[in-house]
Amino acid sequence: MSNHDDTASYERSGQSRRGFLRSTALAGAGAALVGIGGPVLGESTASAAGVQSSGKVGTWNPDPQALQFTLAVMPDTQFLYWGSQDSISRTPQEESFRYIINNSRDANNNIVFMAHLGDLTQDADPISFAQVDKAFALMDSHGAAYSVLAGNHDVRGDDSRGDTPYLQTMGPQRFKKSKTFAGSDATGYNTAHIFQAAGRSWLLLAMDWRTTDQGFAWANKVIKAHPKMPVVLTAHDIVGSVYDDNVFPYPSGDPDNDAVLSGYGQTVWDKLVTGNDQIFLTINGHYWPPGRMTKKNAAGNDVYMHITNYQNRYFGGGAMIRLYHFDLIRKTIDVETINPWILAQAPQTRNELQAELARITGPVDNFSIPIDFEQRFSSFLPVPVRPARPAGQELVPGTQAYWRFDGLGASGTSLRAGQMVPDLSGKGNDLTVVSVPGTADGALTTSTEHHPDQPGHASLKFVGGRNPVHGSYLTTGSKAPLNRETFTSGYTIETFVMLPLDWDAGNNGNASILSRRGSAGAAGKHGKNTDPNEPLAQLNITNNGREAQFNHYPLNNTYPTTNWGQGMVELRWWHLAVVNDGRLTKLYVDGAAVADNPDRMSVGLTSLGLPWLFGAHEYAGALDVVFHGSVGDTRIVNRPLRHSEFLTR
Repeated sequence: MSNHDDTASYERSGQSRRGFLRSTALAGAGAALVGIGGPVLGESTASAAGVQSSGKVGTWNPDPQALQFTLAVMPDTQFLYWGSQDSISRTPQEESFRYIINNSRDANNNIVFMAHLGDLTQDADPISFAQVDKAFALMDSHGAAYSVLAGNHDVRGDDSRGDTPYLQTMGPQRFKKSKTFAGSDATGYNTAHIFQAAGRSWLLLAMDWRTTDQGFAWANKVIKAHPKMPVVLTAHDIVGSVYDDNVFPYPSGDPDNDAVLSGYGQTVWDKLVTGNDQIFLTINGHYWPPGRMTKKNAAGNDVYMHITNYQNRYFGGGAMIRLYHFDLIRKTIDVETINPWILAQAPQTRNELQAELARITGPVDNFSIPIDFEQRFSSFLPVPVRPARPAGQELVPGTQAYWRFDGLGASGTSLRAGQMVPDLSGKGNDLTVVSVPGTADGALTTSTEHHPDQPGHASLKFVGGRNPVHGSYLTTGSKAPLNRETFTSGYTIETFVMLPLDWDAGNNGNASILSRRGSAGAAGKHGKNTDPNEPLAQLNITNNGREAQFNHYPLNNTYPTTNWGQGMVELRWWHLAVVNDGRLTKLYVDGAAVADNPDRMSVGLTSLGLPWLFGAHEYAGALDVVFHGSVGDTRIVNRPLRHSEFLTR
C-alpha cells in the first residue's frame, strides 16, 4: 500500500492507506550509468490464485514509424510482492508483461514502451525484490523497452538515500543493454529513457518518490539536452484524487478535473513541470482512486496530469495496466485500462470480481484526450511549412483550367466587379468577378489561409447566401473553351474548401463551389432523379450534413449521376477531387473515395456551351445562391488523374 507520508511502511499489517507528425531525426541518448550491484535473472514458477499462465510470448517488435502507438503504464504492484517467499505472486505481472510484449507487434496497439509507477514491493525486502527481478527478466529476455521508479514502499527518504535492494535490483545497471535507456543521475534513482514512435523520439523521465534539488537539476539538464523531444514525466506521487477523503476532501464531480496536486506534487510542478513546455503528460500512482486534471504551464499550454492506481482492487490490482493509445492522425490519446492476467483466463472460469475487473470502463479509467500534437509541440518543435509550388509545376498534361489566388493583393483585399482572375493553364478560361446588386464590399476577399498541401498559399473568401441572394462570385467568359468541353475521355476536377463556423444549412446549403450553367430540361434530360431546373454539373456542399456532392448529367444518360461525400467539419481545409475515367465517376475527400460512388456508366459532361460559375449556383436559369466559405486552388484536367498527380502530392 502507498502511504501519504514521506516514509516507507514495511509492516505487513496493511493498516496505512496506500499511478507525427512529421518525421524528425532520431535522437541519441547519453549519461553515465551507475553500476550498483547486478540483477539475478530466472524463470517464474509461482502462480496466482491457482490460475495458470498462458505461457505464450512473442517478440518485441513495435513499429517506430506508425502514427498510432501505445504507451503502457503499470501502477503499484506491491501486494504481489510482500513478505516471505510463500506470499509472493508473480503470475499476474508476468501475464501483463506477455501482453505488452505480444502487443508490441500488433498494429492496433503497437506498444512501444512500458512505464512502471513505483511501489514494486510492499516491504522493500530483498526476498521480494528477488522475485520482482525474476518477473522483469521476462521483459529483459525479449528486449522490451521499459522504465521503473522507486515508490515509498520500495525505499525510505529521498534520492540521496544511497544503496538499497531496489537500486541493486532495478537500478540503472539493469538497463545497460537497453536501446531506450538514456542514462541516470548520480544517485541512480532518477532515469531517462528515449523511445521511438511516430517517426520521432520521445523522452520519458522516471523520477524518484522524493527527488532532491540535484535530481531536479539533472532532469532539467536532460530536457535541455533534448530540446525537440516531447516529454512524459512519471513519478510515484504528483497528483491525488479528490475522492480520497483522507487527503483531498472536496470532490469536483468533473471526471476531467477530479485530481489536484499533492504537497510534493506542487514541488514537482514548480521545479520541473511548469518551466518545461516539453512536458505535456505526467502519470503517477500512490493514491487512489484514479483521477486526472489539466493545468496550464508557464507557456500557457496544457499539461495532462493523471493518477492511476488499482492496488485496492481485487488481488491487489492483479498487475492491471493502463494503455495510452496515441493517434497523431486523429489528434487524440485514447486511454483504456485492462487486466491481461484476467483476460488470459477463459471467461467461464472467472470469478465474479475477475469478470468485473477484466476491463475497467468508468470515466476515470477509459477516456480520450483531444490533443493537437503539432500545435501543442510547436514551441519546441515548429511544424515545417510546405513552401508554395510554382503554378507551372501543376500544369499536368491535359490541364484545361487552373485558378489560384496568390497574386491578387494582400490578405483581405476586396475583389471588384469586373476584376479578372487569370487561368494559369494558358487556355483562356479566365474568371471575372460578378456581384449581386446591393452586395456590400467585402463579400469576396483574398486570404492567405490555405490547405497545408495546397500549391498556392492563398484562397478566396466568399460571404454569400440566399434569402435574398447576396454576394460576389466568378464566371468564365462567354467564349471560354471550357464552356464547350464535354470530356468524353474522362476528367478530373480538384479544389480546396473550408467552411466557416457561421455556415448555415438554410442560408448556405446546396451552394456550388463550381457549376456549369444550363438547365437539365434545356438539354433534354429527363427520367429518374432528374430535376429539369438544376444545372448540368455542380460540385456542392449539401444542406444536410455539410456533405460534398457532385451531381452531373453525362452524355450517355438522360438522368443524373450523383456522388455523395461525408460530413465536413468547419474551420478545416478539405481537398475535393472528382475523377471520371471515361466510364465511372468517383468523388474523393482528402484522397479517400467516398462510400456513395455509384457504379453507373457516366460518359463525359453534357454542355449547352454556357459559362461555368465559380462560387455560385443557378436554378431554372436564375442565380439562387452564392457560396459561403473559402475556396483555394482549383484545377480541371481532361483526363483521370492518379492520386500521385493530385494537387496535394
